[in-house]
Amino acid sequence: MPDRDREFHAYFEARVAVLRRTAYLLCGDWHRAEDLAQTALAKLYVAWPRIQRDGQVDAYARKIVVRAAIDDSRRWFRRTETAMGAVPDTVPAAAPGVDDAIDVRRALAELPPGQRAAVILRYWEDLPVAETAELLGCSEGTVKSQAAKGLATLRRLLAAGRPALRDQA
Repeated sequence: MPDRDREFHAYFEARVAVLRRTAYLLCGDWHRAEDLAQTALAKLYVAWPRIQRDGQVDAYARKIVVRAAIDDSRRWFRRTETAMGAVPDTVPAAAPGVDDAIDVRRALAELPPGQRAAVILRYWEDLPVAETAELLGCSEGTVKSQAAKGLATLRRLLAAGRPALRDQA
């Protein structure tokens, strides 16, 4: 196996789960997230020698995932139906904290793509404003306003769904 392939394989093994998780937060669907991560890694492989020299591999991979998620959300067709083999008779009991995570994911899914991307990159990926702006291809002011609007909407959506949070808001 050539050195290029060996190095890419090591990167792939270390980062594929992180890229998939970020993609899921951006799109809200594990199947689409898998496709977005796969697209990002395929494009990353093509550009591997150049990107590796620059030392910006993670930033480049995140940029591909974000842009692919935004492009996917702009498409006029939507895959809104999900096929199921059978409908379960009962709902399984959720583990502690799962309801909160589901609420946050549902609220994230209601954000417009730009706000969702800004919130996820700033607060999930913990990227600085400048790097987030570069990834999204916009100004730092736009990142700040989109993140602030996104957080305000998340707070409103989460408070509307929970009486205890509603009292605090």
